Amino acid sequence: MASFSRLGRALLAGLVAALSVACSGVSGSLPPAPAQGSAGDYSYLVGAGDTLNVSVARNPELSMTVPVRPDGKISTPLIEDLHVQGKTPAQIGREIEIRLAKYVRDPQVTVIVTSFVGGYGEQIRVIGEAARPQALPFKQRMTLLDVMIAVGGLTDFAAGNRALIIRASEGNKQYSVRVKDLVKNGDISANVEMRPGDVLIIPQSYF
Repeated sequence: MASFSRLGRALLAGLVAALSVACSGVSGSLPPAPAQGSAGDYSYLVGAGDTLNVSVARNPELSMTVPVRPDGKISTPLIEDLHVQGKTPAQIGREIEIRLAKYVRDPQVTVIVTSFVGGYGEQIRVIGEAARPQALPFKQRMTLLDVMIAVGGLTDFAAGNRALIIRASEGNKQYSVRVKDLVKNGDISANVEMRPGDVLIIPQSYF
């Protein structure tokens, strides 16, 4: 809980600073967000609210679909309260195999995420002058254009070219993005790749 609080305070401080920058109209002095294709390999980390299909080879009675509870844990036959939040499906499968080895000979477990919500550290948050500000589950190769489609574009009062991204994975580093050019003018050169935990801030226009 302490580490989460520190992360929350750091993100809040970053948001306050970013809002000050966006509202002051100097977001153009920030470096532009890295172009598409800059992100490395990504492995999905399970979060509370996800749904997992746990399949145990040769043991259908031990196979089932389970939700990840708000405490980040799941329960399956013979296994209670296995913490899965923040782990990859493959890691979860190996942990279940270790637990089942007490009861089943040479268990082989496959874990598939069938419904995605994602942990808070994985979500993309959009605030400000988007048509539908919200948090979105991150997907590999997700771009700014994908995000803007999901939130319904810009409002009539948006200063889209003064928007910025706070990148939690880089210590809350701030990048400028040209959302108006991308959404209103179809300028694909303004499209950038998103990262897990990004916060997109779209300020209001002065007039």
